[in-house]
Amino acid sequence: MLILGLNKTTLLDYPAHVAATLFTGGCNFRCPYCHNKDIVQMTKSLIPLSEPELFSFLEKRRGILTGVCITGGEPTLHSDLPDLIRRIKALGYLVKLDTNGTNPDMLKLLIHANLIDYCAMDIKNAPEKYCITVGAASNSSFFDLSSINTSIQFLIQQKTIPYEFRTTIVQELHIETDLHAICQWIAGAQAYFLQSYQDSENVLWKGFHAHSAETLQSYVTLCRQYIPNTTLRGVSY
Repeated sequence: MLILGLNKTTLLDYPAHVAATLFTGGCNFRCPYCHNKDIVQMTKSLIPLSEPELFSFLEKRRGILTGVCITGGEPTLHSDLPDLIRRIKALGYLVKLDTNGTNPDMLKLLIHANLIDYCAMDIKNAPEKYCITVGAASNSSFFDLSSINTSIQFLIQQKTIPYEFRTTIVQELHIETDLHAICQWIAGAQAYFLQSYQDSENVLWKGFHAHSAETLQSYVTLCRQYIPNTTLRGVSY
């Protein structure tokens, strides 16, 4: 497993748990507003964390941490993900997976094998704007959503683990009609979180902005018409 980052303690990444967050290298998307540029592009300056180093850390933090969040990049690109999670769970940790939903077969395997305890799936935008939002070919409006559709429906229909859908809201990419389309797409969702874009030096492409607090709150109100459990996350104004 290519691990290119470790946040040793977080109160934010895994709801209701004190956790560590692992960042797996590589991603099949190039979302222009992504703030993990180096991890997505697997920048050579990043020094991978070896599995012995990881498990030495996790052994020492048993009883202090209760969960491990696995994010990226896109973790489900790695065929050895199930083996890594088995070893983490053998230490008594709960595991949360962050995914873009493009590998429903891996997602199903992990849930059916009771390897993850919580899943957060990113919904990048309205279906017709997925292409531009994930950094696909700019000369085409077509993006094959079949895998993402499968992951959405699987999460909604399964009853094994809690899950959430979430969207990072960017002024240049998301408008009111997009939120209507997203909510219609994920209707029946257990929980939906809106996250405001946060600028940083490690953003893939520069030039993006957050919506105002008033606009973001209006989007939450809009989404609650479809998904009552919609929340604005990580925003302080």
